[in-house]
Amino acid sequence: MSKQASTSYPKERINILFLENISEKAVQQFKQNGYTNIRKLSGALSEEELIKEIKDVHLIGIRSKTLITKKVLDAATKLQAIGCFCIGVNQVDLKAATQKGVAVFNAPYSNTRSVAELVIGASVMLIRRIPDKNIAAHQGIWMKEAKGSYELRGKTLGLIGYGNIGSQVSVLAEALGMKVLFYDTETKLPLGNATAAKNMKEVLNNADIVSLHVPETPETKLLINKNAIKQMKPGAILINYARGEVVDLKALATALEEKQISGAAIDVFPWEPEKNGDHFESPMQGLKNVLLTPHIGGSTEEAQQNIGEDVSIKLFQYLERGITNGSHTVPAIGLPPIEGTHRILHIHHNVPGVLSAINTALSKNKINIVGQYLKTNEDIGYVVLDIEKKLSKTAIELLKSVKSTIKVRMLY
Repeated sequence: MSKQASTSYPKERINILFLENISEKAVQQFKQNGYTNIRKLSGALSEEELIKEIKDVHLIGIRSKTLITKKVLDAATKLQAIGCFCIGVNQVDLKAATQKGVAVFNAPYSNTRSVAELVIGASVMLIRRIPDKNIAAHQGIWMKEAKGSYELRGKTLGLIGYGNIGSQVSVLAEALGMKVLFYDTETKLPLGNATAAKNMKEVLNNADIVSLHVPETPETKLLINKNAIKQMKPGAILINYARGEVVDLKALATALEEKQISGAAIDVFPWEPEKNGDHFESPMQGLKNVLLTPHIGGSTEEAQQNIGEDVSIKLFQYLERGITNGSHTVPAIGLPPIEGTHRILHIHHNVPGVLSAINTALSKNKINIVGQYLKTNEDIGYVVLDIEKKLSKTAIELLKSVKSTIKVRMLY
């Protein structure tokens, strides 16, 4: 970054709070970029605790357990951005963050490989009935048998959801000689020899192993219920490394007990403990040929480093250049720096006439706009302005007085 793009607000005065033991890679990156006022906590905070902690925080980094609610955002008077060092952003009240003009970033693709590999690994373990043999061996029972054990080669893997993770699972499965059948609500170009199904029922009817790769939405809640499980091939296997609300676990447990299906791997649950060591219960516990893991699909050293780097870069770009590519709240703008200017960011409610009011206020005071870009979403508008340096302080005050303004920040 060029010298003229150094931030107007001293980096060492920007208060950063990292929760949930975010990767040290992220902490190192921030320190290397001049952000030294960093507080890192190993666990999540409750809403009440977070309200007390966030008052003077400019940037907060979280993972999946910390909930950023409207009450938390109302208490965060200085908050500029939220970094979700994970795949999803459902732990943040995006509507409230948008209305507050707080940018929210995440890393939607950084743990793709980690999840995909574990899906394949679980497939091997379950189709060979390794969980049962493992328990027996630990109990001192020798259970060497081939009955009910199969190879993956030649079997059909059914994917519900063919996004970044689903498509990579598809590639790995084909490399092992599997046939891949997938269904997605959107039209997707198949990779390799994968085949698109007309509907979910076609996948359930034909797959030896069904793996779920869908987001948590009202449409996907209990997507795999009693009726859907009945549509699966007898003896099939179900893998859910997507979201906890997608599967009716009681119905799945019943299907396993009645030997309608032969195995399952579950990594995500409707309710999950807040921290390691907490008590955990599930209808899936104690069942044969079942792998239960504590939401670790993307929990590898490589994935955490990738997530730390990805989210950190997005936050740097926003804090230092006003770039919002990848934000879920502030409209995406990527205006390059212009030599010899000051950059001002203006976030406002999306109502008619704001840009006109901005330009009128500046032109009346003979402030020349060297570069300008506006983008809006349903709730807010985001304007990046590059203006002549000598009049930047006046411009800031004028922009703050524009009707419907949410926040104004001089970047450099």
